[in-house]
Amino acid sequence: MAELQNLESTEDLKKAWDRSKDKPVLLFKHSTTCPISAGAFEQYQRYLEEAGDEIDAYMVKVIEDRAVSNQIAEETGVKHESPQIFLIQDKKVTWHTSHSKITADSISDAIKQS
Repeated sequence: MAELQNLESTEDLKKAWDRSKDKPVLLFKHSTTCPISAGAFEQYQRYLEEAGDEIDAYMVKVIEDRAVSNQIAEETGVKHESPQIFLIQDKKVTWHTSHSKITADSISDAIKQS
């Protein structure tokens, strides 16, 4: 199972970007007050339970760590949404989606196609 790590600073985010040079990184933007985000987070966790250690998994709480969330939007050029997930490889976003499109199956498919 991939271990989920919280990104709480822009320095944490930089380390996650750097890790994407070694292996794929999944980055989940989560609103702790939103029921849609809660459902997407359950799907993310379901995927991670089955995933091996071939990926690194991260989460940003968008309300609590707004600066990190804003930095992700700036660095990726992808408009902020919540919930939102990114697959990052070699410091490039290779897939992203949001809201109800975040499912264990959609994540798995994105990883397989990368």
